[in-house]
Amino acid sequence: MITLQNVTRIGSDDEEKKQPKGKQGTKGAKQIAEENKSTLSFYRNISFGVNALYVVLQYILFWESFTALYIFLFLLALCAHFGCYQFLAYMGKGRYTTDGHLIDPGIDLNMESGMAEHAKDVILFTSIVQGLSIISNYFWLLLLVIPGRAFYMLWVNILAPWIFAPAPEVDEKKLKKRERKAARRQ
Repeated sequence: MITLQNVTRIGSDDEEKKQPKGKQGTKGAKQIAEENKSTLSFYRNISFGVNALYVVLQYILFWESFTALYIFLFLLALCAHFGCYQFLAYMGKGRYTTDGHLIDPGIDLNMESGMAEHAKDVILFTSIVQGLSIISNYFWLLLLVIPGRAFYMLWVNILAPWIFAPAPEVDEKKLKKRERKAARRQ
């Protein structure tokens, strides 16, 4: 027979199953190494695809307007892609023994709020701007967001806390000691 106690107990069992017990499981070294390889492959394919599409469409459709300024902006975007990709590859590079066993998987490139996250954002944002610049060259101005964001992060995380930090409190004992030393000198 189903009673109210049985119904509430069934419901509480379902809730307990939904919430994980204990701490979250961590990724193994092999899983991190495989995910890093797939992440690098994904961002490499995005970079190659957008750059190839941009060059082909500019060459076929807009050759007359492909001036030195837009060649410079294309090379700037290409450098951003290449630099960020190499940074990610360096961070996520695993170390292996001579017989092929994994020693260190490198830094997890899919970890939230790390330097890899910012490098991936630069690749994606530059790809979007480069793709949009096929429609209109004014979209190249969006590249100014990257140094703006970098300055904002520098200000919020380093400069502002350093400039506006309260002065360290002077201990009364140390203050009295300084006053005694100053009195002796006079």
